[in-house]
Amino acid sequence: MAKGDPNSQEIFAGEEESSSQAPALNLAGSGMLSGAAFLMAVSSIGPGFLTQTTQFTAQLGASFAFAILISIIIDIGAQLNTWRVICVSGKRGHEIADMVTPGLGWLLTAVIVFGSFIFNVGNISGCALGLRVLFGTDLYFGASISALLAIGLFLLPRAGSAMDWFSKMLGALMILLTLYIAFKTRPPVGEVIGQSLSPDEPLKNLITPIITIIGGTVGGYVMFSGAHRLLDGGVIGESNIKAISKASVMGILVTGVMRTVLFLAALGVVTSVGSGAIGKETPVFDAFRAGAGSFGHRVSGLVFWSAAITSVVGCSYTSISFLFRSQQGSASNRNRQLLTVAFIGLTLIVFLAIRVPPTPLLVAAGTLNGALLPVALGVILIASTRSKIVGQYRHPWWAKLFGMAAWLVAVFMAYRAVAEGIPKLLE
Repeated sequence: MAKGDPNSQEIFAGEEESSSQAPALNLAGSGMLSGAAFLMAVSSIGPGFLTQTTQFTAQLGASFAFAILISIIIDIGAQLNTWRVICVSGKRGHEIADMVTPGLGWLLTAVIVFGSFIFNVGNISGCALGLRVLFGTDLYFGASISALLAIGLFLLPRAGSAMDWFSKMLGALMILLTLYIAFKTRPPVGEVIGQSLSPDEPLKNLITPIITIIGGTVGGYVMFSGAHRLLDGGVIGESNIKAISKASVMGILVTGVMRTVLFLAALGVVTSVGSGAIGKETPVFDAFRAGAGSFGHRVSGLVFWSAAITSVVGCSYTSISFLFRSQQGSASNRNRQLLTVAFIGLTLIVFLAIRVPPTPLLVAAGTLNGALLPVALGVILIASTRSKIVGQYRHPWWAKLFGMAAWLVAVFMAYRAVAEGIPKLLE
């Protein structure tokens, strides 16, 4: 099988060649790029993504469009740098961190795996809640059946292709269903366009939403998910740089489209009914019900479940990828598969045991991931200048500038995460 042919690669395939030997990717008939992009996108579009977007819309109205636009630009800067460096080097994020500072890769792995595990408990909870709204099922049955579905996906013979297909199908479904609700609520599109460039809200009121949604899009494991998927598919080396860049931007744009469509759907409700129609406990379900009645309420359950189950898949796959090295080859494939299944199974057991999302641990995980983002992005920017990591590749100035802007935002986000998270942990 030819290296660089996505259809010949599986989800747990190891890399046998150096990045300098990898031929240019043949894009004809390939779903690898869109699969990696959608994996990243649906990994970030989880229950928290849906809840935060709806809540910020209720609070800020059309001005939230400005926050979305700014966040998309900064997200592209962070992800473009990360994917290019990882795929050109042919090494995973933790391996690069170890090459920049020995031992840093272990810290990166520990924080990401811990944070991802806790967030995955929340994702399982989101699956249960979505199925309860959709079918009226018991929460624990809904959580169990969803976890078993995710486990079954990873046990399929061609798990890589199945994961790509699963991510793209449910990602597209979420966008289309939410677009339907947006059409029903008839948001003021003209006002949105105007306020995306000149918001009515003071800038100081938009800083927290911008920081929050950036962290939700490229924070923690998400910034590595699609890049690690491309590594497993053999999309490595400078010869594939255009394809890598295209996939990285595509992932952010898919996320941006989903956030924008959800924002429009919620804004239509706020404009026609008032922000009081969207409560703090279940804002997504409230918005869809107000926009399209009982049918909209059921649609919200399907969208919520789709967001949660795809996040379970993306989170589990990416977390376990941090426990292996890119050069280990096919001997580790079975171990990766078993560990991924165990990771999902253990999150289900924790959810069933504690019966509610572990709020203190979620705060701790969010605080750690927020503090980690500038470290991880800083490592990527430093690695882009090290020939022992990227070889003869020369990282363009515009990418470095983009990355530095994203890094500065990440530093501020880390400060906010620690400043707000630690007091909550001590309460």
